[in-house]
Amino acid sequence: MKMISKIAKVALALVFIGSAVFGQSLADAKKAIDAEQYQKAKGMLKNLTVTQPTNDENIFYLGWVYLIQDYIDSAKTTFTKGIAVNPKSALNYVGLGAVALSGNDNTGATSNFNQAITNTGKKESTPYLYIGKAYLLDAKDGKFPPAKANAAIDALTKGKAVNPKDAEVLVALGNAYRSQLKSNDAYDAYQAALALDPKSPAANVATGVLWRYADNFSDSEKQFQAAIAIDPNYGPAYRELAETDLTEAQTNIKVASAKIKEGVENYKKFLSLTDQSPESLMRYADFLVNAGDYVTLQEVATNLSKSGTTNPRIYRYLGYAAYENKDYPAGLTAMNTWFAKAQPNRILPRDYGYLGRLQIASGQDTAKGIETLKKYADLDTTQVQDAYTEIVNVYKKRKDYLNTAKTYEEMTTKVHKPLVTEHIYEGIYYYFSFSSKNPDSTLLIKADSALSYVQRVMVEKPVPTEYVYRARVASVRDGDLTNMKGLPKPYYEKVIELYTATAPSTETNKKDFAEAYAYLGTYAQYHDKDDAKAMEYFTKAKEIDPNNKQAAYYFDSKNAPAASTPAARPKKAGTK
Repeated sequence: MKMISKIAKVALALVFIGSAVFGQSLADAKKAIDAEQYQKAKGMLKNLTVTQPTNDENIFYLGWVYLIQDYIDSAKTTFTKGIAVNPKSALNYVGLGAVALSGNDNTGATSNFNQAITNTGKKESTPYLYIGKAYLLDAKDGKFPPAKANAAIDALTKGKAVNPKDAEVLVALGNAYRSQLKSNDAYDAYQAALALDPKSPAANVATGVLWRYADNFSDSEKQFQAAIAIDPNYGPAYRELAETDLTEAQTNIKVASAKIKEGVENYKKFLSLTDQSPESLMRYADFLVNAGDYVTLQEVATNLSKSGTTNPRIYRYLGYAAYENKDYPAGLTAMNTWFAKAQPNRILPRDYGYLGRLQIASGQDTAKGIETLKKYADLDTTQVQDAYTEIVNVYKKRKDYLNTAKTYEEMTTKVHKPLVTEHIYEGIYYYFSFSSKNPDSTLLIKADSALSYVQRVMVEKPVPTEYVYRARVASVRDGDLTNMKGLPKPYYEKVIELYTATAPSTETNKKDFAEAYAYLGTYAQYHDKDDAKAMEYFTKAKEIDPNNKQAAYYFDSKNAPAASTPAARPKKAGTK
């Protein structure tokens, strides 16, 4: 009886174990993937691949989770195993194509996708769905290259033709359209998905994101709440709520503080509904970067570094946070580690931006930091002005006028929009670069060229400073007092005209105004031999700026018993 009892207990235990395993179906695992509960899904799928070792579909979804989590080698191994189990497994060929895409092997991706389609049944849409998703996974820094998005649209359109009632295909197709800002096409796809499956939280969330793209935050939130009403545990709805809070904060300063706080809470809710895996926390880290919460980012990244995870992206977050929190040596170490460990195609342009700033801020290699910032600007042309402004500040701090001017010139050449202030500074610093130690006349030509650009683009709103420096450049090429050509004269006359119309508002502007009158006084005195005019101009110069040296010298010489020495000339190049 005892033996029978033991056998019964063992059998009962096996029944319960079997129930737990078989109760976790592929449908449950796919639902967990959709809810971004990746660790949970992975556990289910590992069990399924043990209990159903010849089911290639289970193997594919396990590989897909690895791919989403950025474990590329594990994904490739898993998909290869799926093909070994079933050489005609369309989905696992899709998986290998996705792996190839992640490594920028477009030829390999196309080959595997074609093989997948060859193995796909006539009414089977799932392989097309995952080919489309593979192209959308290949986004870098949230940006979808048009070629990849169009390839996704092509695959998903074919999937839709094969099975018009596949709501998942329609949601993915909408996502592909949305990535290219084709809002009407995206909306139509989402609405078609909802018509087929009104209880789809994914379709509701996707529609909410589309509204967010249009800055319609109210309707966006309604869609997320609709998804939550369908499934209160659907984590992505809370994550997108958080992203919407952040976007609204960035567009409306009045609600910024409250919305960022609300966004952080919604993201925490998202994390509580997922498995809080390192991968989920790294997505949270991405959110914190965008939210500018670098204190929390440093805490999250530090905890991740202690968690035992092998994903090197942790070092990116440690580097970003350390820079923003002014811990430059630690930040540089972290960023160097990230660059050493990351696959080249995983490096973002922004990574070069932080590395360059850290190289400069830590004082270890400023020249290398400048080159790194230039590479950042080359990789992300939207950041040219900011990156070159940082480089300019380095040279300004060193009082390296020539490199300051050259950097402004590079900036104004690369940025395809009028940069009035930057052109003025380009001209000013080329002017300062000319000196007795560097009497290169091409510097004056460059100075005048940059300043004349400002004159051309600011015809309706001329800038006095531009005319002041064009006058100073011209004065260097003007003759001496006994042979004045008057090259600066029209520029100084324009300065007087502008400051007469609108009085100078700063001490520097007043000095420039006085300088213009002092030059005209010198010109009247030595070129025109018109002492009355000279007296008039020098008087105005002194009234505007009692410390003007030319005016002071003029009046001192008038009071001197002996013949006067020629009045001081205008400022020379290389002086301030």
